[in-house]
Amino acid sequence: MATFAGTAGYIASKGLPAAEILTALTICVELGGGLLLLIGLKARWAALALAIFTILAAVLIHNFWTMTGPEAMSNQIHFMKNLSIAGGMLMVVAFGPGRFGIDKA
Repeated sequence: MATFAGTAGYIASKGLPAAEILTALTICVELGGGLLLLIGLKARWAALALAIFTILAAVLIHNFWTMTGPEAMSNQIHFMKNLSIAGGMLMVVAFGPGRFGIDKA
């Protein structure tokens, strides 16, 4: 999934509508939220958006409970990884960007 078309195709294969629009939104959320976190600007809001996005991606894309065999195992790993990332984002929501962030929690 190194290309826009490949990612949109994968999203479409999961049965989600408007795969190209969802792919563009994914790029905006991940890059925009990541940059805001990096500089510590509106970090709590960015982290909350990324946590929600990551949980949605885990449930909608890495739905291992509908799969069998190696595909299920791989998607279970990605599902758990996404939950871990969401947990980290919620820590930023709770404690802020830290002393080096622009917002300075």
